[in-house]
Amino acid sequence: MIDEKQHQRIRAALALKGITLSAIARELDVKPTTITIVSKGYRRSRRIEQAIADALGCTPSQIWPNRYPNDGTSTMEVPAS
Repeated sequence: MIDEKQHQRIRAALALKGITLSAIARELDVKPTTITIVSKGYRRSRRIEQAIADALGCTPSQIWPNRYPNDGTSTMEVPAS
């Protein structure tokens, strides 16, 4: 599911921690557009979702509960900017 607002919340939460999607891309040795594609929901990548969650100090299911519906953890929205 494409979710531009969630993508913006992720970017804002990362910015509060001084992290950019480009920095995560460099760490994973992928193009920044690949990170954006996953963050917006066009494609899935557990590795990228985990890297974003790690940077935010949470789990992927807390950011994308619709992508991880049965993992048993509580959901948490990424803070709105």
